Amino acid sequence: MISIRKQLVASLLAVLCGAIALGAGITFYRAREEANALFDYQLRQMALALRDQNFIGALPRPSNERGDFDFVIQVWNDRGMRIYMSHPHRVLPDQAQLGFSTVETKEGTWRAFSIPLVGEVVQVAQPLRIRNQLALMAAVRTVMPFLAMLPLLAVIGWLAVGRGLKPLDDLAGAVAARTPATLDPIAVNKVPVEAGVLVNAINTLMGRLDQAMNAQRTFTADAAHELRTPLTALQLQLQLLERADNAAERTVALNALQSGLDRAVHVLQQLLTLARAEPDNPSQTSVTIDLTEVAGEVLADHLTLAEANNLDIGLAPGTAQPQIVGDRESVRILFANLIGNAIRYTPQGGQVDVATGLNEQGQPFFRVSDSGPGIPVDERERVFDRFYRRPGTSAAGSGLGLAIVKAVAARQSAKVSLGDSALGGLAVEVIFTNAAKAV
Repeated sequence: MISIRKQLVASLLAVLCGAIALGAGITFYRAREEANALFDYQLRQMALALRDQNFIGALPRPSNERGDFDFVIQVWNDRGMRIYMSHPHRVLPDQAQLGFSTVETKEGTWRAFSIPLVGEVVQVAQPLRIRNQLALMAAVRTVMPFLAMLPLLAVIGWLAVGRGLKPLDDLAGAVAARTPATLDPIAVNKVPVEAGVLVNAINTLMGRLDQAMNAQRTFTADAAHELRTPLTALQLQLQLLERADNAAERTVALNALQSGLDRAVHVLQQLLTLARAEPDNPSQTSVTIDLTEVAGEVLADHLTLAEANNLDIGLAPGTAQPQIVGDRESVRILFANLIGNAIRYTPQGGQVDVATGLNEQGQPFFRVSDSGPGIPVDERERVFDRFYRRPGTSAAGSGLGLAIVKAVAARQSAKVSLGDSALGGLAVEVIFTNAAKAV
C-alpha cells in the first residue's frame, strides 16, 4: 500500500535538496567569478610591483617564496630569453602573451598576467584550482547549515503532512460509518476542497448503491408476491385434485394444476431472463447481428401462437440491412418479449406488424405495431416497472416483459419508445446506437 505521507515528505525533501544543490551551484559560480576578479586584480598588482626589481644576473629567490607559494613569476629580457623563474619545476610556456590569458599545462590550468616593462616582460601566473577550491569552500559553507537542518525539516514535514491529511482520516471514518441501511451522502462543506471530487464520487456511488439496494428489495418483495400467488393456487389445486371423486373432476383439477405450473415456470423463466439482462452480467458476447434475420426467427417461433389467436402477423423488412454489434441471445429475448406481448394483448382477428430497417439518422431499428388496446400516455413510463400490470388487464402475464425489454435495451445500447400504432394500438420501437461498421 502506498503512503501519501511518505510520498509527500520524500517529495518535499527532494525539492529542498534540489533547491540546496541549485543554491550551492549558484554560490559556487558567483564565488568563482568574484575570486577570479579578485585574483586577476592581485596578479596585475604583483606584476606592476615588480617593475623596479633588478632581474639581471643570478638573483636569489625571494625569501618568502616557499614551496606552498601559489604564484609563479617569470621574467624575459628584450631578446626573449627567460632570465628569472621563481619555480623552475613549473611547466609554463617559454613565451608570454601580454595581458590576461588562460594557459593549459600538464599540471593543470593556469591564469597568467604579462606586462612589458623597461627592457623586460614580467609574467605572474596562478593555478586555477586555487580559485575553484576557494569557491567550493564558500559554497559548502553556505549550504552546510541547510543540510544540517534537513533531519529537522523532515520531522516538521512529517508532522505537517500528517496534520494536513487528517481530514482524509475523518472522511474514511465517515464512509466506514455508513451501512446498507444508512447511505446518507457525506457533507461536502466539511471536507477540504482537494477532497471534494472524491467526496462527490463517493456520494454518487452511495446514491447508486442505495438505488440498487432499494430496487433489489422491491424486486425481492415483488418476486415473492408474484411467486406466492401461483404457488398458493397450486396448493389449492392439489387439494382439489385430492378431493376429486371421479375422472372428470380429476381432469379439471389436473388441467388447473398444469396451468398453475405453467404460470409459475413462466414467472421463474422471466426472473432468470431479467437477471441475465442486468448490466453487471458478464456472460454476454458481442457479435455482428442482422436484425431482420433475428426478427424472422423470433416471428417464426410465435406463428403458432398467432394462428391460435387468428392474428394477421408479418415481417416488413426495410430496404437497408440493419446490423448491430451485440449479444445475439439478448436481442432474441428482446424481440421475443415485444412480439409475444403484441400477440398476447391483441384481440382475436387483429393484426401485428413487425418491421426492421434504418431510420433517417442511419440507426438500426426494430418496430412492433399492433391493433390492440394500446397503453395510455400517462402509463407508458410505469409499464417498464417490474411486475407492473395495468388495472383491468385480462391477458396472462407476469408484468416482467417490458422490464426485461428495458434492461436488455440498456445493455445493448438501445433506446425503447412507446407510441401510437397506425393499426390503432401500440407501437414499440427500439433504436440501436451500436450499428455494425460496414466492411
